[in-house]
Amino acid sequence: MTTLLSTSHVSLIAQANTLSVNGDLTVNAAADVAAVGVKWLESAQLTEVTLDFFGVTRASSAAISVLFEWLRACHLLGVVVTSIMLSAPLERLTSLAELDALIKSPNAEA
Repeated sequence: MTTLLSTSHVSLIAQANTLSVNGDLTVNAAADVAAVGVKWLESAQLTEVTLDFFGVTRASSAAISVLFEWLRACHLLGVVVTSIMLSAPLERLTSLAELDALIKSPNAEA
């Protein structure tokens, strides 16, 4: 387990082929979390990855933005996203925004 980023509100952890976000992923932290996650994806040389947002405590469009940034990076790098785990608040937000189909099938062609 490697802590890639840690602030008083949010942490980003890499373990094996999983990238995990925990805490309150606010707009203020989103750019750093997204950038550090992309950098890890680029350097880890993975063929597949799990994106774990289960520990995100509040629903936020910032968290969804980070997720989509990582999905774009995975697509460009040829990394298969095997699973996306969302916290209950994020699941409700993605359903309300009608984004759940995109998140449940991240490798589907648009």
